[in-house]
This record gives sequence, structure tokens and C-alpha cells, in this order.
Amino acid sequence: MSHLKIGKENTLAVNILNNRAKKRKKIIAYIRKSWILYLFVLPAIVYLIIFNYIPMYGVQIAFKDYRASLGILGSPWVGLKHIITFFDSYQFVQLLINTLALSFYGLIAGFPVPIILALLLHYTKNQRFKKLTQMVTYAPHFISTVVFCGMIFILLGNEGVYNQIIEILGFDKIKFMSKPEYFRHIYVWTDVFKGMGWSSIIYIAALSGVDPQIHEAAIIDGASKIQRIIHVDFPSILPTIIILLILNAGRIMSVGFEKAFLLQNNLNLEHSEIISTYVYKVGIQSGQFSYSTAIGLFNNIINFLLLILVNKISKKITNIGVW
Repeated sequence: MSHLKIGKENTLAVNILNNRAKKRKKIIAYIRKSWILYLFVLPAIVYLIIFNYIPMYGVQIAFKDYRASLGILGSPWVGLKHIITFFDSYQFVQLLINTLALSFYGLIAGFPVPIILALLLHYTKNQRFKKLTQMVTYAPHFISTVVFCGMIFILLGNEGVYNQIIEILGFDKIKFMSKPEYFRHIYVWTDVFKGMGWSSIIYIAALSGVDPQIHEAAIIDGASKIQRIIHVDFPSILPTIIILLILNAGRIMSVGFEKAFLLQNNLNLEHSEIISTYVYKVGIQSGQFSYSTAIGLFNNIINFLLLILVNKISKKITNIGVW
């Protein structure tokens, strides 16, 4: 009996190995057949490896007392010391509130606007007006953050265009860039203006894929444009909306550093100091590399957990998810 069992086990092992060999041959044959497609993908893979995976080696600095003279490997381990120091710092709560406030405000204000713009453009019959609107709304996306922030200061600065106009009209100047309570509104709504056209492209593409016969049937049944949007267009683009919402939820803690830093000054620091600007100041300017890496790692872990959580909730409610 024992010989029979050993024989069966050997047969199973041989079958498993043969199946694996067949699968490998199929994969190799497919790669040889579609090698040009893999060649196109290769630059993106190399880019990801160089700029996303290789730098992960330096994450261990967050758990070490890094000294340049000793190097990463030679620096002593300190465990969670830097993360605990960040949690215990008097700035932690304010930094977290500022970061989350900007993120959620930006998500609530900015997420629906590209969808509305895409729907409006989709139902615009005048093609010239449609193309002009697309060009005007797409253009701000291509303006660099530095130049765009310069434009904000020209318009809303203490001596900016807006203040000069209201001063001519006999009203007092409004110090938009100096008062903390204005910072979040300026940051979010200028961001919405800059990105709404570019973000609407994916929704326009999704709307163009809706079967025209469904619209024709709805029109025959007497459906208005609003009813067609609610019952035909919106359900068609819902998977796209949910996937983009999940991806945006995974970036909640990653508020843009450049814009926040450029619009920041000593007077609006109460609301403009966020985790990314704080990391820059303590890491680059103060040379606390281990401390800043620990804060950055904490930021990314929160983003990762939020991405998983929102994806799970979406899968349960709508059966739509990123994975």
C-alpha cells in the first residue's frame, strides 16, 4: 500500500510540473508573439523601478538615527522613536487637521465639477462653442504650479488686480493672502479651476461610449435631458466615477506640496502648514532626515489603508472596485 501511495504522489508531482512547464511555454510564446507591445511598456516599467521601487530601500531611515558619515546601513536602529516623536509633538494635531481639511474640501468641491462639465459639453450642440470651451478649460492644466501661483498673487495679492479694482470703487482692500481663513478657499477653488477641464476628459470619453440607441429610445418615451442624464448617462459613467473616487481617496493625505508651499507665508501659516510642507522644512531645511522620512512613511501608510478601506466599501455597496 505504501508503494502505491508513493507512486500516486510521484504521478501527481510529475503532472504538476508538466502543467507548470506548459504554462511557461504558453507565456514565453505569447511574449514572443507580442514582443512589440512589451517593448512599449518597458520604459514605464523601468521608470517605476528607478523612481518608485529602488527609493524604497531608503525607507529604513525612518527606523534609524541616520548619520551621513555612517551611511544607511551603518546608522543605528531606533525603532519607532521618530514616529512617536511626531505623534507627541505639539504640531501633530494642527498638521493633521490642516492636511485633512484641505484634502476633504478639495475632494468634495473638486470631484463633481469635472463630471458636471463633461455632461454640459456632451449635450452642447454648437461644436465651435464646445471646442472653444474645451480649449479654455484644458489650458490651465498645462500652466506650471509656480506660474499659476504667481497669477494668483497678481489677482488676489494685497496690491493685486482685484484689490486695485475694489479700491477704485471705494471699498477697503481685502488681504486674501494674509488671512488664514481665506487660504483653504483660495487653494481649493483655484485647484478646481486648474484641473476641471483636464479631469473631465475621462468622463467625456466614457459618455461617448454610451449606446445612442438608448438615448433614442428614451427620447421616444418622452424623457427630458435631465431624465436622460439621471437614468442613462449617469449609470453609464458610474463605474468610472467610483474607480476615480477610490483612487482619489488613496491620496487624501498627499496634498500638493508645491502649491501649498508657494502660497504659504508667516501670516497664513495657521491653515497653510500641512504635513508635506512640514516634512520639507524639518527634512531638507533642518537636516532631520530620519524624522522627516518617518513622517512621510506615516503619511503613505494612512493613504494605503484608506485606499483599501474605500475599495472594500465600494465592492460591498456597488460591486465595483479597483481590484
